[in-house]
Amino acid sequence: MTLFKFWIHISKEEQLARFKERELDPRKQHKITEEDWRNRERWDDYQEAVNDMVTHTSTARTPWTLVSGNDKKYARIQILETICAGLEETLMSLAPVDIQ
Repeated sequence: MTLFKFWIHISKEEQLARFKERELDPRKQHKITEEDWRNRERWDDYQEAVNDMVTHTSTARTPWTLVSGNDKKYARIQILETICAGLEETLMSLAPVDIQ
């Protein structure tokens, strides 16, 4: 098994822009709730909790990959590249050893 852990971080400003966009788009209004706004008020608390989580649960074998999520396309590419590299490493470790 290969395990990947990703934390996708967006800036406070980007989150606000996305929230406002969702409120205005009838197709996305269901994605934003009062709870989202309430949780946003605790941004600093959540940021500290994420830092603690990453610090205490990242290991050499299963590190966290911190992804810059302000640009969705860039974030997706970073995640796919991380997965490809990790799977390649796993497969290479399973390859039979050539003894000659």
